[in-house]
Amino acid sequence: MGFFGNLDQESYDRQYSDRQLVSRISKYFQAYRRRLLSISTLIIFIGVSGAASPIILARGVDLVRNDPGQLIIYELFAAILILNLLSWAANWLRRRITVRLISDVEMRLRQDAFQAAVNHDLSFFDEHPSGKIVSRITSDTKEFSQVVVLVTDTIGQMVQALILVITLYSIEWRMATLLMLMMPAVFITAGAFRNAARSVTRSGMRAMANVNATIKETVSGIAVAKNFRQENAIYHDFEDANAISYQVNVRRGFVLSMVFPTLNGLAGIGTALLVYSGGISAAAGAVSVGAWYLFVQSLGRFFDPVLNLSAFWTQVQGGLSAAERVFGLIDAQPVVKQSANLFLAPIRGEVDFRNVQFRYSTRQQVLEDFSLRIRQGETIALVGHTGAGKSSIAKLLARFYEFQGGEIFIDGVDIRQLNLASFRKQLGIVSQQPFLFNGTVAENICYACSNDSAHEMMESVARKIGDGDWLDALPDGLNTMVGERGGRLSMGQRQLVALMRVLVQQPAIFILDEATASIDPFTEYQIQQALKLILEKSTSILIAHRLSTVKAADRIIVLEKGKIIQEGSHDQLMAAGGHYATLYQTYFRHQSINYRPEGLENIIEWRGD
Repeated sequence: MGFFGNLDQESYDRQYSDRQLVSRISKYFQAYRRRLLSISTLIIFIGVSGAASPIILARGVDLVRNDPGQLIIYELFAAILILNLLSWAANWLRRRITVRLISDVEMRLRQDAFQAAVNHDLSFFDEHPSGKIVSRITSDTKEFSQVVVLVTDTIGQMVQALILVITLYSIEWRMATLLMLMMPAVFITAGAFRNAARSVTRSGMRAMANVNATIKETVSGIAVAKNFRQENAIYHDFEDANAISYQVNVRRGFVLSMVFPTLNGLAGIGTALLVYSGGISAAAGAVSVGAWYLFVQSLGRFFDPVLNLSAFWTQVQGGLSAAERVFGLIDAQPVVKQSANLFLAPIRGEVDFRNVQFRYSTRQQVLEDFSLRIRQGETIALVGHTGAGKSSIAKLLARFYEFQGGEIFIDGVDIRQLNLASFRKQLGIVSQQPFLFNGTVAENICYACSNDSAHEMMESVARKIGDGDWLDALPDGLNTMVGERGGRLSMGQRQLVALMRVLVQQPAIFILDEATASIDPFTEYQIQQALKLILEKSTSILIAHRLSTVKAADRIIVLEKGKIIQEGSHDQLMAAGGHYATLYQTYFRHQSINYRPEGLENIIEWRGD
């Protein structure tokens, strides 16, 4: 909220020249050469037939004038009818092939844009609203495809215009030359609209992206909005974004709608002058009436494609702006970069942070000279106040973010040299707010299953947790639909499904950013059982918020402002006092079975219990 009026370009946007964009776009068409050849052949035929009609008519006028026989009229009628039927059939076939071609190119462009988006690191999505990214993948690729249709239409009109120019010169070269002298004015006027059209089109797309981002954010947070009775507020947010989009796109429409009226005005003036001069020539006998008729008819057919060609670079700015935004997304460079492509299979799970420097921005230093060695199979718990750097350590290990200094080693190999896909297959992560996809429990658990054995293992492992009671609590067991983002399940059930998803993966390194939400003791017991199954077979990093999780760790790492200030077991740290003891009193003490709130003794004594 607050970005809805921002129409500035994104940090990853680039400025491409028209030549670069056209060259890039043409590569998407290279795989469809046969279709392009068919379309080109049909376009040439349509252009020739369009130019031939006035020629046949003009020739017919002269023939009828010299010999007004009925046979000539029949022949003329048949020739025009056949020519137009063939032109209609060719145009229908051309559009059918074109639609298929454009759909295929649009699909490939959308696939490339989506592939680029999902391959970006998490910092990219932190900086750029997902709604705006979605707009580029959907709306902008659609805009691009519509302009390609315009291009194919314009090519046909170019062929027609070229034939008509030759025809006009063959009829009366003086009038044709006068016509050609008018063309620079038409093209200069069209060119004057070009930059304005590019600018307003780009702004219109950014405004639409803002609308999409607003819709996505408000719909995603609708439960919070309803809880705080802010339906009117989110409606006003949408209304503001929509109003800005309306204003920008009205301005865009005004600029684009001025092109053809202006060019038509110039064409009208030119046509009037040529009709006048041609009429005088016909009256003086310099040209035949049929030739003059052909010239007048050809003028209309000539000016239509010429005006379209003149307006083409203005109209095509919409498509080029769309392509520019899509290619900007595709070409955006990831922050996280790998210097090599090494495969470690299997990973043992030894982790070593050495003097790591990390910040989210120049003003936000999170880790400074951070060093931590985690042995194979060891379980450590990271504890500390909010902002101490706990989640950042996990994100760096998962290579979601790039660190600015130092080194991180996995089994003695620099993490920047590992193949990311192979490495992450051996990495299990459960976030603080576990995300579930709309589907069944089984589909979410086996989200990354690669073979049938994982499916078979899923139910047997699920039955080991609380004797399967958590499954019996689900209406359809593993086939229970979880709803959008897991909304039909309780928080504890969502955590269990997320842990099960990691269990079937059998990771070498496990990262848990434990949820802070309160759950009932029985569900917590089930979660601890699931955790135990994972911890037995992996090197584990637990960002702990529960006392039971902290005590399960082999070593507790106490963090403050990105630095380790204490480490040891729970009993060792409690005996030593200091920061951990303070954290225990603040966050963990009330979770102990021996905990009694202050004043409880007085209440018991007063009641006489």
